[in-house]
Amino acid sequence: MSYGSLDDETLEKYRQAGTVLRGVLDDAAELIEPGASHLDVAEFAEERINKEADGCAFPANISIDEEASHATPAADDDTEFGEEVVCLDCGVHVDGYIADAAVTVDLAGESELAEAAEEALDAALDVVGPGVETGDIGAAVEDVIRGYGYTPVLNLSGHGVARWDAHTGPTVPNRGTDRGVELEVGDVVAIEPFATTGRGKVSEGSKEEIYSLEADRSVRNRTARQVLEQVTEEYRTLPFATRWLDSPRAEMAVRRLEQRGVLHGYPVLKETDGELVTQAEHTVVITSDGCEILTA
Repeated sequence: MSYGSLDDETLEKYRQAGTVLRGVLDDAAELIEPGASHLDVAEFAEERINKEADGCAFPANISIDEEASHATPAADDDTEFGEEVVCLDCGVHVDGYIADAAVTVDLAGESELAEAAEEALDAALDVVGPGVETGDIGAAVEDVIRGYGYTPVLNLSGHGVARWDAHTGPTVPNRGTDRGVELEVGDVVAIEPFATTGRGKVSEGSKEEIYSLEADRSVRNRTARQVLEQVTEEYRTLPFATRWLDSPRAEMAVRRLEQRGVLHGYPVLKETDGELVTQAEHTVVITSDGCEILTA
């Protein structure tokens, strides 16, 4: 069955991506325990995705405590999990069609904070459907999180996903707003509540390991040119990790390309007050009577 302008073939690719992601996310989350390696978990998830689908929609995000997004280990990262809050966010693509989902693994005894994000996601899924404004979805998310005594992260949001584009419109806020748009049958959106013990704002940190192609420009430097060729051929416009690159001088080449505006970097986003953050996420397609959860 097709939904709106979403034809059967495209819908099936989204479904395949969602099915692969669900299995990978569940299995990777099982590996998160004190003493386990961040890099091992990220590589486990990414290798499974590359084996079972056409590739990662973005690097595995492993965000710890106050980190909210864009945290992925470097090639030489030896960090191990401790007594902390861990958000695992992964993406899968099949022929460029993307599924995006996240879970929180609580190693710090903050189960209510994790539940707040999960229940906010459930509330959003109960509301979502054709003709529903994204601001109303945000209101459902905000009501649940504030009901737990926490704050939604106000400057992060859910988003649409499209072919080769992991973050597109519409924006799905994590708070009620009158400036939303109406969802239509066939829209594919990732709904991702973030709950925090802080005031609900994130800001950019200094660490940066994730990039995407911003502009295809010629470059003189040989190593930078080789990196750009790999990015263009293998990842297109999708985000990638520096550790995915073949060049032994990848970090230097990436910095050069970012300075020239060829690559766009994604600094790790952190809760401004240094407070804890949890996350839950599903990708859905809007149907005539609600939604189909692609990552269920």
